[in-house]
Order: sequence, then C-alpha cells, then structure tokens
Amino acid sequence: MDPLWWLAYVALGSVVGLMAGLLGIGGGGIMVPILTALFVLQGVPHEHLAHLALGTAMAAIVPSALASLWSHHRHGAVRWSIVRFITPGILIGTFLATFIAARLPTRGLAVFFACFMVLMSLQMFANLKPRPTRTLPGPIGLTRAGLGIGGISALVAIGGGSLTVPFLTWCNVRLPQAIGTSAAVGLPIALAGALGYVINGWGTAGLPAAAWGYVYLPALLLMAPFSIATAPVGARLAHRLPVALLRRVFACMLMALALQMVYTVFTA
Repeated sequence: MDPLWWLAYVALGSVVGLMAGLLGIGGGGIMVPILTALFVLQGVPHEHLAHLALGTAMAAIVPSALASLWSHHRHGAVRWSIVRFITPGILIGTFLATFIAARLPTRGLAVFFACFMVLMSLQMFANLKPRPTRTLPGPIGLTRAGLGIGGISALVAIGGGSLTVPFLTWCNVRLPQAIGTSAAVGLPIALAGALGYVINGWGTAGLPAAAWGYVYLPALLLMAPFSIATAPVGARLAHRLPVALLRRVFACMLMALALQMVYTVFTA
C-alpha cells in the first residue's frame, strides 16, 4: 500500500479522536464518508464501497469504546443495571443488522446513512433534547430498545450514543449517567457490528487482499491508535473553545460529508 494512504488513515483517525474528545461524538459520521471516498480512489469495487466503509468504521470504534467505558466506570457514571438488560437486545440487533446491510446495495446503504446523518445533524444544530417524560422500562422494554438501537447503529456505524443518550434521558435517567451508560453500551455495539461485518464479508470476491470480510485491516490498524491518542487532546480543548458553536459547525460538516458520500457512490 502506498505510504500516502497510510498518512490519510492516520489523519482520519486523528481527526475522529479529536472530535470525539471535543464534542463527545463518535466517529462513524466522519469515518464512513471519508473511507468511502478513499476506497474509491484505491479501486475497491463499487458494490463493496459502503459495506467496507461501515465494517471498518465499526471495528475502529472498538478500542475507543473500551477506553470510554473504563473512563465512565471509574467516575461511577455507568448504570450497570441498565447495561445488563439492554445489552442482549443490542448484541442481537447489531449483529442481525449486519446481515441486512450485507444484502443491501451500496447506493441503498449510502442513502440510509445520509438520511440518518442529516437528521442527527439537524438535531445537533438545533440542540434538541428530549424531555424526561416517562419512567425507565423493565427488562423486556430495555431489550426491545436495545434491538432498535443496535440495528440502526450497525447500519450507520455509530457507537449508539446519538440514540442511547436521548432514549435514557427521555426515561428520566440523569444526563451524566445517560452518557456513561451509553458509553458502556457502545462496546457491545462495536464488537457485534465488527464481528457481523467480518462474517458477512468473509470470502467475498473483489475485496482488498488485506481485508477481513468487510473490515479493511490497514485502515483499522492506522486509525485506531491515533484516534485514541487525540481524544484526550480534544477533551482538554473542550474547556477552552466555544463548544456550542463548534457543535453547530460540526453538524454542518456531518451533513456535508453524508451528502458527499451519496454523491460518491452514485458517480463512482
């Protein structure tokens, strides 16, 4: 692989980690569109573009999700009673959704991804937050919620924070605990999603030689350590920069990247 690609993946991982630390937002919204564009330039067949980008992004979330879980656990912000009951649904929903994704065409996946990211961007830009209006559901209700959160997360390669935090806040869980619990839930989402994309892509013709199923190892191994390294930098900057303004700018960037991904897969 050309060293220029190494630099591209290192830069992408660094930006993803910085944004995660600065704004508390996972990197799927950045990684998937840019990985798609990079894979086009590297000659990946059109029918595998979105699948390889999603699978690689899900795998790249694993180490950062683990670090985030440990950090929130140390601060006592994880409601493990919630994690216990929501995780089975998360695992099943995420894993099964990778089988759905594997059977969808690249253009269909790109359109779904773009629609979700546009909605998420609008929510971020307007800073809309659900009001606590109901109590936390029981074990069955949490498992059902996990199915939905996991399924959507696998289709757009996110750690689930943009879905789990609003859901828990709506259910009268205090925001610090909602964020911490969401971080704990992000690990099973990333693990189940990465495993599912590996299995579904295994043996598929036309994938790069260094791919494990729909996970491209060079990109994963270069992005992951740098995203972890720059996340603390972003966290420190969060105390010095106008985060509210940056969230709006980031929301616009996410929307532009999502639309760019659609343009890429429809013109590649």
